Amino acid sequence: MGSIQRDVSVDMDVIVVGAGISGINAGYRLQTELPGYKYTILEARNAIGGTWDFFRYPGIRSDSDLHTFGFAWRPWSGSNSIADGESIRKYICESAEAHGIDKKIRFHHKLLAADWSSKTQRWTLSVDADGEKTQMSARFVIFSTGYYDYDEPLKANIPGIDNFQGKTIHPQFWPEDFDHTGKKIVIIGSGATAITLLPNLADKAAHVTLLQRSPTYIVAIPAVDPMWTFIRKWLPTWLAHTIVRWKFLILPFLFYKFCRAFPNVARKVIRGGTEKELGPNSKIPFDPNFKPAYNPWEQRLCVCPDGDFFKAIHKGNADMVTDTIKNVTAHGIETDGGKMIDADVIITATGLKIKLAGGSKITVDGEIINVADKYVWRGVMVQDVPNAVVVIGYTNASWTLGSDATARLVCRILKKMDQSEDGVVTAAIEPGLKMNSSPMLNFSSTYIEKAKGTLPKSGDVAPWKPRSNYLTDNWIAGHGDLSKGLRYSPSLKKVN
Repeated sequence: MGSIQRDVSVDMDVIVVGAGISGINAGYRLQTELPGYKYTILEARNAIGGTWDFFRYPGIRSDSDLHTFGFAWRPWSGSNSIADGESIRKYICESAEAHGIDKKIRFHHKLLAADWSSKTQRWTLSVDADGEKTQMSARFVIFSTGYYDYDEPLKANIPGIDNFQGKTIHPQFWPEDFDHTGKKIVIIGSGATAITLLPNLADKAAHVTLLQRSPTYIVAIPAVDPMWTFIRKWLPTWLAHTIVRWKFLILPFLFYKFCRAFPNVARKVIRGGTEKELGPNSKIPFDPNFKPAYNPWEQRLCVCPDGDFFKAIHKGNADMVTDTIKNVTAHGIETDGGKMIDADVIITATGLKIKLAGGSKITVDGEIINVADKYVWRGVMVQDVPNAVVVIGYTNASWTLGSDATARLVCRILKKMDQSEDGVVTAAIEPGLKMNSSPMLNFSSTYIEKAKGTLPKSGDVAPWKPRSNYLTDNWIAGHGDLSKGLRYSPSLKKVN
């Protein structure tokens, strides 16, 4: 049977798109700060959790501490500061259930398109509701879909990959029934996923080789924070949570600033830690395997809890090769340096494909918006797109810190609009303003470099500058100016 086209069947004050950690957080902020608002959350899949329900590869975990990655309104209470993916998924689900947010979610609702009408001052969302086409209406839309493509990974140019007669896997689509016991595995990549996979595959595999074109910075940190372990025994729960959260807010921020201000010193500090983990008898030399060409925090640092990556290497059935691929053969990979790596399985951990708003078509009064041509206000509102925000967390800190600052800022804007009886808010460049453009995500990672044509731009003049840090953004969310760079229009009720 064909799909049925309905009239607008759902009318909301706010529609949140995505039931991952950002969408659940947005729901909480809406219902606590704007209790009179009607809202719903659209989720294309059949479960809460976003990334943490979708990705299922061995060892998936956070690379940020859960004290800041977790919700400010429901602190993480687990013993581990670095947690596995299943624990994070359960935490998100339990948090949603504890506050009734799960009741607001419409599963199997995939957003196809969103069109703003200046005439009605509302968004009309075209939605695939479990195979049936329907429409929904909202005054405001919060796109909490993350920033990568769920359906397609970033394509990597791997010469001869079609020659391979073994199994090829991308971590984004890990087969549930795959057993790696006794397999010779090659992981292509050097990012967080590759660093996570190696120790978790080496436990049962015959051998695991991480093949990287260029190395990354790998920092070993405790999975269980000693201070957290101590203070939670002796202090009231609320105070222990507050102290450990501020610790993980301040120290990583200072280390990031230190790395950007003194890159050469930072290189030496990280090198010292890496060489300590490798030990004097390591078969894998520091250079070239752990010596990136870029400075610390020009790309995100990779963490390994309790040094699990280095421990796996020391066991002897895991190693690293820093080289480029000449060709993939039927039974392995030949590098340009002349090395032949045998493989039963090749894992292409080569990055994510960036996609905003879940790939849905966004139009304003019927005209398609090309976000790559637009600037973004305070990292959240796309120029010339009324009554909508795109939730993007931090790349240099816990994602949730950025998404929560966005949610709180949105609630404050909506309160202001209600008080002044405005119906529309639009990010708009002031006439005569001249500024230089810069990337919205200022990282040199391959997947971000390849996405520059799909992301909006930042400027070099406030409030169009890129987000700087949580402490600043948190203050802006609560107290920052809501007039510069924003244009408000009276609601239809006020006009009439």
